[in-house]
Amino acid sequence: MKSQNDTPLPPPLPLPDRCARVAEALPAAGLPPDRIRVLDASARTAAEAAAALGCAVGAIANSLVFLSGGEPVLVMTSGGHRVDTAALAARWGRPELRRATPEEVRGATGQAIGGVAPVGHPRQLPTVVDESLVGHDRIWAAAGTPHTVFSTTAAELLLLTGGRLLPVGP
Repeated sequence: MKSQNDTPLPPPLPLPDRCARVAEALPAAGLPPDRIRVLDASARTAAEAAAALGCAVGAIANSLVFLSGGEPVLVMTSGGHRVDTAALAARWGRPELRRATPEEVRGATGQAIGGVAPVGHPRQLPTVVDESLVGHDRIWAAAGTPHTVFSTTAAELLLLTGGRLLPVGP
């Protein structure tokens, strides 16, 4: 591979295994796998990710895992919102939502809190995408580790996850 001035570029670094699974899932929704970015700074929180990317906190799509009726579910929420679990469970028609423990998150996704991607899990999780993410032309989601992200849109997140668009707040 060469740069624009024909200088050879170093080979791309191999992605960590958790990111490689995310990269493999992107083409299934018609997205190029090369959207994944490795950041120097941590993107463990929405504020850290927004600072590293130079975007609004609301443009960060947090991947939050909850348990509902004993089943892990994924809520993709704007970094600027908190999930109202009672209201969301009622809108979604699901039993009570309880925040998953770090061990339950890793068991359901194969990824650690702070790096959970919307895809690349051992099995697809029932998913809600926060309707407020639609208001951003570009959003950023974790790509499997706290130092990796990928750019997407709310419409693409719905395709990737098979999710349902709902408000997540009160």
